[in-house]
Amino acid sequence: MLFLVLSVLLSVVLLLNFRLFPHYDVNTFQAIVFNYPVCFLTGYLLLPAGQSFSVDFGQTWTWLAFGLGVGFILTFMLSGASTQRMGITATSLANNLSLVIPVCFSLFVFQTGGKSFDALNYLGLFLAVVAVGLSTYKKEPTDLSIETPVPAGGVASSAAGPRRVGLTVLLPVAVFLFYGATNTMINYMNIRYIPSADKTIVVTLTMVLGAIVTGLLMLLVRVIQGKEAIQARSLVGAVTLGVPNFLSFYTLLLTLSQFGGNGAFVYPLYNIGVILVAALMAVLFFREKLSTANKIGLGLAVLAIGLISWQELLAI
Repeated sequence: MLFLVLSVLLSVVLLLNFRLFPHYDVNTFQAIVFNYPVCFLTGYLLLPAGQSFSVDFGQTWTWLAFGLGVGFILTFMLSGASTQRMGITATSLANNLSLVIPVCFSLFVFQTGGKSFDALNYLGLFLAVVAVGLSTYKKEPTDLSIETPVPAGGVASSAAGPRRVGLTVLLPVAVFLFYGATNTMINYMNIRYIPSADKTIVVTLTMVLGAIVTGLLMLLVRVIQGKEAIQARSLVGAVTLGVPNFLSFYTLLLTLSQFGGNGAFVYPLYNIGVILVAALMAVLFFREKLSTANKIGLGLAVLAIGLISWQELLAI
């Protein structure tokens, strides 16, 4: 459970970074882009003694990992567009409810983890989805100035503006599908291509390379168009963001390995764990108020954790 707890805490550190960025005038988009080189350096320093890093494009997993890194950036951009046009409530719910995709794949396609779900486990899974919806629900303000939600092992961007109708209503659906697809692919790669902790670092560094290339290209285009000017503050923000970003993703992969790739067990605990700890931090340090629905959701989250993991808890 140690890696799972660390992944949850490090993910909350990411949320705290984004909460503090506006206070220090940090450009969120630039911090996102530059955090990935920091991620790479962090992972490179964690390589075991005597192990080197190289990219072998002759391997299938290399292309999968590189493509997944590209998917990270694209998913964050979708989150920004969805938040701007459809609001934080719809986007946040789409992000968190996407856990059902990797869970269903883990249960019915990958069939991993060596654990048979019983009635209590399935009830806990159902309550986890309900808990995520209730605990992240907020009444939509009429004037939006909001941040996007942060995914497992990723970052978000800020956006504000009037909402539009039409095809934009499909943006939360796209967020739901992309978050679910990336988490499912992470689980698949962990099962198929990551047999040891040493391999985990190499695969993760390759994913980060994909995000670096995509992010820098996007930033270059914005600079050429005159939409961006590099800020020193963003480089500082990239450091405070990049280190916990890599470590949160790395410890999530180690958690999946520890539980035999059982995403049906790991992802619900991870998602609701982040929600619980983030809510606690928001109340204690930012004086945020929870609605009745939020409080009910947090209570259900605790119950869901117990039901999903009751076998593991008894074995402790």
